[in-house]
Amino acid sequence: MPGSSFRASGLLPGDARLGSAPALLGVPARRRPPGTLTMAEFSQNRGKRRDGEVLGGAVDFLLANARLVLGVGGAAVLGIATLAVKRLIDRATSPRDEDDAKRDSTCLEDSWQELSLLKATPRLQPQPRPAALSQPVPPPAPSPSAPEGPADTDPPTSPQLCSPAPSVCLTFQEKLLAFERDHVTMPAAHVALAKQLAGDIALELQAYLRNKFPELPFGALVPGGPLYDGLQAGLADPVRLLVPLVLEPGLWSLVPGVDTVAQDPRCWAVRRTQLEFHPRGSSPWDRFLVGGYLSPRVLLELLRKALTASVNWPAIGSLLGCLIRPRVASEELLLEVQHECLELPVAVLLSTAGAQAGDLLLAWPLEGLASNLWLQDWYPAEAAQLRALDERDAGTRRRLLLLLCGVCHGHPALGRLGRGPLTQVVLHLGEQEADWAEEALAEHFLQALELLVGSLERASLPCHFSRGVNLLDGLREEDIDDMGCALYWGLQAPEGLL
Repeated sequence: MPGSSFRASGLLPGDARLGSAPALLGVPARRRPPGTLTMAEFSQNRGKRRDGEVLGGAVDFLLANARLVLGVGGAAVLGIATLAVKRLIDRATSPRDEDDAKRDSTCLEDSWQELSLLKATPRLQPQPRPAALSQPVPPPAPSPSAPEGPADTDPPTSPQLCSPAPSVCLTFQEKLLAFERDHVTMPAAHVALAKQLAGDIALELQAYLRNKFPELPFGALVPGGPLYDGLQAGLADPVRLLVPLVLEPGLWSLVPGVDTVAQDPRCWAVRRTQLEFHPRGSSPWDRFLVGGYLSPRVLLELLRKALTASVNWPAIGSLLGCLIRPRVASEELLLEVQHECLELPVAVLLSTAGAQAGDLLLAWPLEGLASNLWLQDWYPAEAAQLRALDERDAGTRRRLLLLLCGVCHGHPALGRLGRGPLTQVVLHLGEQEADWAEEALAEHFLQALELLVGSLERASLPCHFSRGVNLLDGLREEDIDDMGCALYWGLQAPEGLL
């Protein structure tokens, strides 16, 4: 192949003069392609170059024997380089004619074909130096002539060196504050929306009661509870929607629960009086009397039927932009409010004034002999006491209560405690002369757990406002054991409760 190119370019003499070179290289002589020059033509053209005869002869001899010294590839490269030098000399020493132009064109075409064949020869590509030790070194490119074997679908990967991320160790105080921020504190927008929905529902329900029962003097429905006192831990606690009964003064009296047949210190009985001067039927509430006492159970049944069957909740919900459904399966009067931003439970509570100013009695679904008694509501007194204690020393008692409620509401066993016992525990701790700053919040949290464990062991947690009331009386023994075990392990690893 190189021989034909070099003959076409006029750099090699004819086959007669250099016939030994193809024989030594083992390259068979090729048929002269069209456009190449014979020996006679080459001799005639040499007459035109007056100053280059000596140089041309030396070049011809060198290229004729280049195959023996450099090989086929080396001779081709040397021929191309020599061709370029010789063309420069020819252009400087003689004018160009048509034969020269044709010969140069044919020579250059064949020479570049030779060069393209040389470039097609596979070579091992040098591997680039990796920029860093962690970067993998690319494998060498496979040779086209190598036999194909079974391809490995998973190429080996070199291990990467990476620096370990710094570990962050948080104290229990920091974890407690993070739990408060993520799971306890409600966004201000949700609080405002919940209050607005509760207020609108109160107005709609009040209008319904006045139209449905115009003879019964219900007071103004006022929403309240932990949401309005800054004691709401998430949305687990329902909004308290009080439905007060306006009782005629002088016709009703309160009897402590311990003086009744039930002997329950948590409750009160509402007795009808002055029957000799104001006979039965003088009061619109006389229709709910059972044995001379105003029965909360009968009132609950009346209001339950109205809420589940008579109130057009779909229309009210459409007006307020939410979905309202009464919870039929619950013994309490509960409404489920579903908004696109939140879900809010609302507890409808029939209430009447207690023995002392500010006390409330609730119509609660009690069992047994206490089913016709009214339950003492300690929430207003608890909220007022906690607020007064925190304002005295800028303490964190209410925040501690929120943390306890948040932990217990999400626990399968501790959820049975409820807000009442937890509030009483904080009140017992809150009256102690101690540091109630934020830095001591984790310490007081553990103290509250210890107090709860001790109370569950004794199955006794006295009420802060009435020492004769045991707030754990309504719990079963199995529930007490489950809660005590959960709190015990919580003291060993308090992070597990968060």
